[in-house]
Amino acid sequence: MAELDPSSFASSSDHLTQHLYLRCRVDFGSRALRGTAAHTVRAERDGLRCLVLDTKDLQIHKVAVNGQDAKFALGQRHSFKGTPLEITFPFELRRGQDVIVETSFETSPKSSALQWLTPEQTSGKKHPFLFSQCQAIHCRAILPCQDTPSVKLTYYAEVSVPKELVALMSANRDGEMPDPEDSNRKIYRFSQKVPIPCYLIAFVVGALESRQIGPRTLVWAEKELVDISAYEFAETEAMLKTAEDLAGPYVWGQYDLLVLPPSFPYGGMENPCLTFVTPTLLAGDRSLSNVIAHEISHSWTGNLVTNKTWEHFWLNEGHTVYLERRIGGRLFGEQFRHFQALGGWRELQNTINTLGDTSPFTNLIPKLNEVDPDVAYSPVPYEKGFALLFYLEQLLGGPDVFIGFLKAYIQQFAYKSAVTEDWKKFLYSYFKDKVDVLNKVDWNAWMHTPGMPPVKPTYDMTLSNPCVALSQRWTKAKESDLCSFSSADLKDLSSHQLTEFLALLLLEAPLPVSHVKRMQEVYNFNAVNNSEIRFRWLRLCIQAKWEEAIPLALKMATEQGRMKFTRPLFRDLYNFEKSCDQAVSSFMQHRARMHPVAAMLVAKDLKEETMEAPRTGKQRHAGHVNTTWVQLGNEGQV
Repeated sequence: MAELDPSSFASSSDHLTQHLYLRCRVDFGSRALRGTAAHTVRAERDGLRCLVLDTKDLQIHKVAVNGQDAKFALGQRHSFKGTPLEITFPFELRRGQDVIVETSFETSPKSSALQWLTPEQTSGKKHPFLFSQCQAIHCRAILPCQDTPSVKLTYYAEVSVPKELVALMSANRDGEMPDPEDSNRKIYRFSQKVPIPCYLIAFVVGALESRQIGPRTLVWAEKELVDISAYEFAETEAMLKTAEDLAGPYVWGQYDLLVLPPSFPYGGMENPCLTFVTPTLLAGDRSLSNVIAHEISHSWTGNLVTNKTWEHFWLNEGHTVYLERRIGGRLFGEQFRHFQALGGWRELQNTINTLGDTSPFTNLIPKLNEVDPDVAYSPVPYEKGFALLFYLEQLLGGPDVFIGFLKAYIQQFAYKSAVTEDWKKFLYSYFKDKVDVLNKVDWNAWMHTPGMPPVKPTYDMTLSNPCVALSQRWTKAKESDLCSFSSADLKDLSSHQLTEFLALLLLEAPLPVSHVKRMQEVYNFNAVNNSEIRFRWLRLCIQAKWEEAIPLALKMATEQGRMKFTRPLFRDLYNFEKSCDQAVSSFMQHRARMHPVAAMLVAKDLKEETMEAPRTGKQRHAGHVNTTWVQLGNEGQV
């Protein structure tokens, strides 16, 4: 029996969408998309007369089935799942029959999937900007669909935008033409021939330019960022080739990167053919490119083989982190892979300390009945999932043996969606000569028990030891020892090791103010632009109650919107009595320019559930999302 998706209303056991033909017009004036979505739907059994699709905050104007008008009704609104759209067919379907269900729709200005930016919020300051973010269950806030990862479809799209702007989608570009209905607009065409789940439908509209950085890769950004982005991501083709060697052929054709404006709330999003990334990756030294390796890896684990429901999200993310770190190991050495793996274990410890070791959201497979997948979201599926795979690698014969399994798993489930039981059965069949070893794994403790994993894998400590040693020197230092520190302490440390050094200090009790002042004197961290280092350094300063750091922390919290950075900085500022009021007033001042999800979550972090932005003018569109995400600092690398 098919596993039902608790996060969707769609009747995916009765019908499966095969293809979507999307035509829409982007209207910056009213902050809405208007258009038609024609789904080619196949009946999975005889005698079907009804189809249920997911929607959220959509107006539905008309529904036609094979060109005939069809009756439809919107059901009762659910707090986070939206509203089911119930369509009655004008005729009965038999099993295997395809019909085209065309809905005429319009989005709401408060769509949780879309952020509309004013010209002032862009680098160029001249043109508006729009981007989508559909994972996990927000595609239904753009168009009616079977918004479940258990259903995969191909799509073709035509998007009308103002002619001075460029539109891109998670698909291969298929040309452009003047809009026959409006000489001030043009239509961009897109084709995605590999079946994908709806959460991977994505688009962006803005004043974008591109640079070629590889035989199958363009980097897209506003012109102010495009050249530095091309430099930063120059290693993309090397990563792609390494990923192909590890996981099999890349089936998507193009692999482009899009650098979004600073309000993009994530590190990256693996939209097929067009990975979205945050500008906070632009460190100037290519040191944060592991996020690109992560998104590349999703081309196999997530996009090609997909979790069937969000309860099995670790299948997407645990395998992707594993592949990302294998790429890093190939390019930068096995010690580097272990160093990143150990950093991930510490991130997991930090997350479980924050959530509590009895929280059901620390299970590798959480139960999501009546739970918003955004609420359950945390680094757990990434790092607990990776730790399980790393442990199995060490148990079953090492990295070369285990990558054979991973490649075979991808071949077995390519173009399909899977649950953990499918994965586990395949693991047992692949390692049929090692069943006795697999039977010793405490599967229940790994999968269904909260807290840290039952076993810690073995890590090479070579690159981590200097970080541990320096962090311990600082935590143990008395006032009289501060003169023993100098800039020479850092001369042999990479930017990754500096990040780890600061991360280790954040796991300890706050340092005295005298210590962070001395650290600034000898290391000058205030001058560092690497966002991962700067973020941890500013948190360290605020937790140490150093008042001089308050304006710097407020600046970082508001000049970019990546939730991994913004939320913990605002929380630390709020918890420091000297900056509490400033944190609240700064948030209120910037709220309308933040991504709707990020704005909602920071409001909750600041204990200001009743805090309302004025709902007039531009601020009307800041939007509120009906979600109460877990209060976590690290959103992983989605």
